[in-house]
Amino acid sequence: MTNPKSPAIVVFDIDGVVRDVGGSYRRAIADTVEHFTDGVYRPTQTDIDRLKSEGMWNNDWEASQELVYRHFEAQEQRREQVQLDFNALVDFFQSRYRGTDPQNWTGYICQEPLLIQPSYLEQLSAADMSWGFFSGAPHAEATYVLERKLGLKSPVLIGMEDAPGKPDPTGLLAAVQQIEIRDRVSAATPVVYAGDTVADMYTVAKAKDINSNRSWISVGILPPHVQGTPELSNAYAETLMAAGANVVLSNVKQLTPEQIKLLIIAG
Repeated sequence: MTNPKSPAIVVFDIDGVVRDVGGSYRRAIADTVEHFTDGVYRPTQTDIDRLKSEGMWNNDWEASQELVYRHFEAQEQRREQVQLDFNALVDFFQSRYRGTDPQNWTGYICQEPLLIQPSYLEQLSAADMSWGFFSGAPHAEATYVLERKLGLKSPVLIGMEDAPGKPDPTGLLAAVQQIEIRDRVSAATPVVYAGDTVADMYTVAKAKDINSNRSWISVGILPPHVQGTPELSNAYAETLMAAGANVVLSNVKQLTPEQIKLLIIAG
């Protein structure tokens, strides 16, 4: 497909946007922290959100490690005193998330509900909008949901191994460039990035700093785990808005072609 006059390039984060990871990645974080604190501390969703609101813990392995360190610091132990093997931590995390068989995944990843269906992306394509994905998840795990569960055929995807972690904008810029080449889209086409964390919002701001000649729209998505009460949802939305979101939606499917056009007009 060629589309030199696309009204927008839409790039999606995956976790909390395309799939619900409240019972998978976040459960694996809690399992890992509990294991490496000898069963003493199991972080809640609120604990994890509080950490991620700092905008620099997009990598869940590093987030798990940080929560372990902070637990021991609260017990008046310095980090240098904590015998924590990062590789062992990653292995444990992956044994929960993927499962123990590297060839046949049976872990939490198999239980993730999808938050969109292919028909949503078809709706964007029908409106001449180009789209792709930029995620901090390992490439294989992102591909699992996009290709095996959503049935997409080789979508543009920048994953963990392809770029520095968010909020570094390199991955977002790379995804946009690949979409431009694939769909022959103008380099002046507005970009919309939909994500569910403070790091996602910061990523858009940093991309705008690098290329201020095009329009960058930051869309915050409320992940399912914060939608239990209005108070929790509102607090999370306020955090995303404070981090730079142009708008916050409760589901990415609300980011319709009509909504995208309105956001571009509003600038």
